[in-house]
Amino acid sequence: MTERLFHVAAAPFEAARRVAILPEGHRARRLHGHGFLARVRADPPSDWAAFPGAATGMLTAALQACVGALDYRDLNEFLPVPTDENLARWVRDRLGVPGVASIGIQSTRDQGADLDGADHAHVWRRFRFEAAHRLPNVPPGHQCGRMHGHGFEVILHADQALAGRDMGSDFDRLDTLWAPLQAELHHACLNDIPGLENPTSELLASWLWQRLKPELPALSWVTVYETATAGCHYDGRHYRIWKEQRFESALQFPAAPEGDSRRRLHGHSYLLRLHLTAPLDTVLGWTVDYGDVKALFAPVYRQLDHHRLDALPRLDAADPGRLALWIREECAAVLPQLDRIDLHETPGCGASLCWGELGPALPT
Repeated sequence: MTERLFHVAAAPFEAARRVAILPEGHRARRLHGHGFLARVRADPPSDWAAFPGAATGMLTAALQACVGALDYRDLNEFLPVPTDENLARWVRDRLGVPGVASIGIQSTRDQGADLDGADHAHVWRRFRFEAAHRLPNVPPGHQCGRMHGHGFEVILHADQALAGRDMGSDFDRLDTLWAPLQAELHHACLNDIPGLENPTSELLASWLWQRLKPELPALSWVTVYETATAGCHYDGRHYRIWKEQRFESALQFPAAPEGDSRRRLHGHSYLLRLHLTAPLDTVLGWTVDYGDVKALFAPVYRQLDHHRLDALPRLDAADPGRLALWIREECAAVLPQLDRIDLHETPGCGASLCWGELGPALPT
């Protein structure tokens, strides 16, 4: 698949709304408020940025200016039905950035909607449960072979199939479908549940898909966070895992104009997600061991963490996009399953390099 480099940005705003299309008695019909987060993924022309390294900052500034009009306002003054989907459409129509691929509105940490350039929307909702498990087929001495536990998180992604409904009740539908699964999984040992005798992230995602898809044909992805830094997506056909790491680094942009603070030596706390797609190992029940991903990436990580990024070899500028391309080149031999790199220099702002299926964007 053709490699695509996206610039990504996120911007918060605080606002009130009422969603009158919801059924009588629904609490969201009342005036209430949220701490919203708007997100954009864009692929603008190569000459759009003012200088090498400027794209992330320009996209972030454009998004901040756009949602600034909504900050501390009543959203019903702007939209008759200010659902997350309709807010995403409002932002997309006013952002003024070329090459926008998707707009997301996250109304809480646990729910939101994403709208692509073809006006196709989907909603997502996050759920949590606390459970024990062990992986019975791992090699002797592997830590996951011991009984242990996690605070699992699951995100259900669903296509917006209710045309004309403004996505008013989809979150409630996801809640209803999740409730019996929550009762079965929460405060349980997953190995004791039929079908989860080997409860890897991948097999748990597949188990959830099989139970939800017949009741929710619009289901598009199931995401399972096993830990805060690792998890799996499943779409009924493909498994994609991710492993997240952070590194602390310095850089500067000498091409920035005089007076721009980015000309000075500065630094960021970076977030990096490595996404890998691979066939399922039918014995181990996983695609790639999260621990193996971390170990294989370690030589590259050591070049990034607590170093000056613009001094790396073969890197002409250390902006997130060019740095993601550099990381792909460095990882190609040791992580052939890698097909996407997300790199954020500040929360939600950076680049996403993808040469496999794009898949869902993880919430910020």
